[in-house]
Amino acid sequence: MTAETAPDSSLSILDLHQDVALLTAAVMDINSVSGNEKQLADAVEAALAEIPQLRVLRDGDAIIARTELGLGERVILAGHLDTVPLPLTEGSRGTVPSTWDSGVPGEGVLYGRGATDMKGGVAVQLALAAGLFDGGRQPRRDVTFVFYDHEEVEAVKSGLGRLVRNHGDLLQGDFAILLEPTHGTVEGGCNGTSRFEATTVGEAAHSARAWMGSNAIHAAAPILARLAAYEPRTVNVDGLDYRESLNAVKINGGTAGNVIPDRCVVEINYRFAPDKTPDEAEAHVRELLAGFDVVRTDAAAGARPGLQHPAAASFVAAVGAEPKPKYGWTDVARFSELGIPAVNFGPGDPLLAHKDNEHVSADAIRTCLRALQGWLAGQDDGLPPKKRP
Repeated sequence: MTAETAPDSSLSILDLHQDVALLTAAVMDINSVSGNEKQLADAVEAALAEIPQLRVLRDGDAIIARTELGLGERVILAGHLDTVPLPLTEGSRGTVPSTWDSGVPGEGVLYGRGATDMKGGVAVQLALAAGLFDGGRQPRRDVTFVFYDHEEVEAVKSGLGRLVRNHGDLLQGDFAILLEPTHGTVEGGCNGTSRFEATTVGEAAHSARAWMGSNAIHAAAPILARLAAYEPRTVNVDGLDYRESLNAVKINGGTAGNVIPDRCVVEINYRFAPDKTPDEAEAHVRELLAGFDVVRTDAAAGARPGLQHPAAASFVAAVGAEPKPKYGWTDVARFSELGIPAVNFGPGDPLLAHKDNEHVSADAIRTCLRALQGWLAGQDDGLPPKKRP
């Protein structure tokens, strides 16, 4: 069953027991651009509320659903409900509602906004929640499912951040998996990110008498030269190689075409390996740009991969592919701050995220679901359904 809208409300009905690829399409078809997650959050909450073994809590447009079986290990499965805005290109296939390249629902490749980032992962979460107790089965690990809003916008609006502040006790666990797209490969931890402004100051003058002033844009040339000559490092952290990058991403200066500019600001982004803190990353940038006025405007710590944790090791073994580092920043860092080792693992090519032709194959979604089902059932390690003391 695809998503349907009740005639007297905005609540869409999600059938969590249908094929997970069809469920992905149903989730995608509920437009949930950042700030507009309510309808999808309503549908997710309503569907999870039908599972009696789950304790469900709603906070704004974020939902926590937990098993409370008292087992010896708890894993968190998390994903965001929102997407970036719909494509502006007319006729784009990366929009809403979704479409199948085969013309047959559930077969081939699914196109539409959120196909990779990250409605496939959300559908896998929902399918897992629905199937945990099917046929009298019981998971070998307690599970906390987290669905949250406002991931694709500034961090201050993050629904996951709000859940940490308001319900941090419900987000405790031994291991977390963020179902961001990874091509079905475990990606451990993530790089940190920080932003800086390097400012040069000159003296304004009429451009016909430039010698009467001092050009702040010209004064920024050494900043650009140092950044262009900089050789980013690759840092091994707990067995994974994290590639760093340090780049100018924007430059702003000048007031008019006939005025020598008296101020220039170079905006810089540093993606740093999780072996260092934001303060250590800042010290590195300041050392490179010594002699210039540098201000840090934003920073988010990275996350170490944590693959040595037994739960992480068993999950990597269950997936069966060599783990890789995550170069971009993801919300695994928020779990790392809580002391919970976390990895990224989800269906779809991350390079397709936010693109106008965003898509994911039905088989990739099903493969991801099978891997998690097997691991949660303990098929990989024989983990007994031990009760917590």
